[in-house]
Amino acid sequence: DASGLNVGLIGSNNGLECKKNGAYGLVTSGGIRDTDEVILQQIPCWSRFVSQTMVQGRLQFDAQDVPVNVGGVLVAPGDIVVADGDGVIVVPHAKAAEVARYAKRELESDKIGRRKLYESIGMELDDTVK
Repeated sequence: DASGLNVGLIGSNNGLECKKNGAYGLVTSGGIRDTDEVILQQIPCWSRFVSQTMVQGRLQFDAQDVPVNVGGVLVAPGDIVVADGDGVIVVPHAKAAEVARYAKRELESDKIGRRKLYESIGMELDDTVK
């Protein structure tokens, strides 16, 4: 959480540090900066906004393995965070298996329907419909 600051708290340096420490991607309800470098470094990031400004000084580590509020959503240790170009969702750990089963059924059904549409208009099949 950015604590209401209108600055880029995530940038290329701390993004690389997070990647080095095992992060697959970063999600913040605050801002991001250094976006060209972050894209080049292949660090998946989702933020509320992009900002040229930054915080002079250092961020202070507060806690680890505790629930956090990101954009009004409580994220607890063990929850599954899924993100793509459309946004971010949080799946509570206790519901993960159920949600995965549902998502797999929806994906397969969607592929079948879209594959038929591809074929009907002569589009070459791609990985999204195979």
